[in-house]
Amino acid sequence: MQRANLIGAILEEARIDDADLAGARLSGANLVSASLENACLAKAEMEFALLAKAVLRGANLHAADLSGALLDGAVLSRADLREANLRGAGLRDARLDGADLREARLGGAFLAGASLRGADLRGAYLRLARLDGADLSDADLRGTEGLARAQIDRAYCNGGTRLPEDLKLRQ
Repeated sequence: MQRANLIGAILEEARIDDADLAGARLSGANLVSASLENACLAKAEMEFALLAKAVLRGANLHAADLSGALLDGAVLSRADLREANLRGAGLRDARLDGADLREARLGGAFLAGASLRGADLRGAYLRLARLDGADLSDADLRGTEGLARAQIDRAYCNGGTRLPEDLKLRQ
């Protein structure tokens, strides 16, 4: 299903584990509660897609466009989100444990209550991202852009959280 045109498709609760949807067009698609474990969605166009409670564990979303997508409560543990565009995306209470978010664009994303335990966010853009109550235990945030002290103060960090040089954990 590479490069398939699924704009606006209704795929609610669909089971498409291990599918190859690289370069697919899923803008505005309804994938609420869908299972896409280990699916390949590299470079997929998924702007404003509805992915609330979707399971994308281990999925390849490298360089995918998820701007404005709704991913509240989604499971993205160990997902490859390198260079993904998640600007303005809703990721409230999402599970991103061990996810690779290097160079991802998360400006204005809503990550309130999200779990990012052990996530790699090196080089990610986080300006105006909401991290209220987010779990950043053991996450690597070195080299991030736009990350402010106020954002860190609203998140949970531990001794294993690695912050940019200009931000240090408060004792």
